[in-house]
Amino acid sequence: RIPRAQYVKYADEFNPKKFNPEQWLDLMQESGQQYITITTKHHDGFCMWDTKQTAFNIMNTPYKKDIIGMLADACHKRKVPLCFYYSIADWNHKNYPNLGRHHELEKPEPGDSPDWDKYMTFLKAQVKELCSNYGTIHGFWWDMNVPEYYDPTVNDMIRKLQPDAIINNRGFDEGDYGTPERNEDKDANEARAFKGATEACESLDSLSWGYNKGAEYYTDRHLTGSIDRYFSASANYLLNVGPTAEGLIPETSAAILKRIGKWYASVKTSYEAVQPVTQIITNPEVSVTRRNQTYYIHFNRGLSTNGFSLNPINVMPEKAVLLNDGRSVECSISMVP
Repeated sequence: RIPRAQYVKYADEFNPKKFNPEQWLDLMQESGQQYITITTKHHDGFCMWDTKQTAFNIMNTPYKKDIIGMLADACHKRKVPLCFYYSIADWNHKNYPNLGRHHELEKPEPGDSPDWDKYMTFLKAQVKELCSNYGTIHGFWWDMNVPEYYDPTVNDMIRKLQPDAIINNRGFDEGDYGTPERNEDKDANEARAFKGATEACESLDSLSWGYNKGAEYYTDRHLTGSIDRYFSASANYLLNVGPTAEGLIPETSAAILKRIGKWYASVKTSYEAVQPVTQIITNPEVSVTRRNQTYYIHFNRGLSTNGFSLNPINVMPEKAVLLNDGRSVECSISMVP
């Protein structure tokens, strides 16, 4: 709802001069995260790399540095897998057919000439840049194929240029994995396992995926419960943070990530080399994973009582431990119905 002529002027002020990829990766690794996905272009069409396809990019701001290149160099040095997010919807490109559908402008701006074929030529050229100029990447994260256009040649090009990259299901074909978003926990709760590869995505801020001065942050309990719900169903979890205009991770966001990292370090053995076990306990409020003869009971929705019955288990375990802090848990076998 901001006219393009007004919005593009913000590029003249954009100067994330405190951006330091090493600091970002320090925080990422302290939090227990294993890879990073960076937004290369969001719906507004602004490009965070030195693209030759449009002038609406970071090289034409006061910053004048290729942030994607800087982050890629830091990731390669540390052997951190790097993935690229790319929005198909584009509010800036004159050929994108903005028709007022979800995540689009209400109508074309003055001077636009909507032409999907020309826009796809532009998009493919940008994807080729991203897959050719920044070394090995490990994933391509599409978003907002609003026209639901089918064209498997785009992902074919990515796979040819980046054979190590996995591709999500929001692009121009079915991709390699699903991407439930923002508390879409129904599938995880009902099945407690996914049929195909899955990566859930969530933001620290309940209101926004970018930086937001009025952020309403999720509680640690909500986030750890959500992460556990998906991890125990053999899914990955992409947790988003919005940097400030100066390129810094907000202190509150960083503190949340660190606390989640501390929690994760105490319980990650329950996710590593395990399988979801959906049939061993009848109560749908918990998830169960198993490694050999060790079972992990995941109370990702918390507990409403001071004990819990693991029906129909009727064999006493050698020991029971609360992973979060190492305490022994009192347990017994009871035949009371």
